[in-house]
Amino acid sequence: MTETDVPAVITERRDRVMIITLNRPDQMNAINGAIASGLWAAVQELNTDPGLTAGVLTGNGRGFCSGMDLKAFAKGEDIGDMIHFVQHGAEKPLICAIEGFALAGGLELALSCDLLVAAKGVKLGIPEVKVGLFAAGGGLMRLPSRVGYSKAMEMAVTGDPITADEGAQFGLIARLVEPGEAVATAIELAERIAENAPLGVAASKAIVRATQGATEEELWAFQGPLQGSVFTSDDAREGPAAFAEKRDPDWSGT
Repeated sequence: MTETDVPAVITERRDRVMIITLNRPDQMNAINGAIASGLWAAVQELNTDPGLTAGVLTGNGRGFCSGMDLKAFAKGEDIGDMIHFVQHGAEKPLICAIEGFALAGGLELALSCDLLVAAKGVKLGIPEVKVGLFAAGGGLMRLPSRVGYSKAMEMAVTGDPITADEGAQFGLIARLVEPGEAVATAIELAERIAENAPLGVAASKAIVRATQGATEEELWAFQGPLQGSVFTSDDAREGPAAFAEKRDPDWSGT
């Protein structure tokens, strides 16, 4: 059985809760076109189904998501649906359950959720600067309000990760659990949310999100020209090529 024979995203319903699972475990759930389109389709179902109140997003295998599939990026594979998700998220509360790691675009997927449940020792980071890019999926916009300016800046410009234990101290993690317990805890939290009135829950979420400083629309507009220049640069081609060839990148700054 090939990878194309297996759904890249799996959904399951438990009463009023939808569980969305990224399902490329052999590729550490790296984001390709199939992950992007499957995730966005699942979120649309969560948004529009009146029988659902909350969702849980998790990953199959030893970690949540390692970020963009750089080989797919180098080939120009379309991941536009991921951009839709990180820009808009879900209309209903969505909880991210993280085991192992959430790195690069994986952390940005998590930050697009409303609550994070993570196992102790999980690695969280945005290492895009190490491959000639920057965290253009909302990570640079959202981390300062989640972990504070200084820690967000350190993570952004060094590319070094923090642990979920540190993230819990900064307020990034809603529930810190023992390894192997993230999904069960996230489902329990989602079920607790689903006991409440759906309209009241949705309105509460919208208002809390609206309190976060500059609007995301303003930030996306600011980021656009920067993304255009960085992601079409020689370094943006060199980073994925070096990654695929398992060598150190030779940066040109152009």
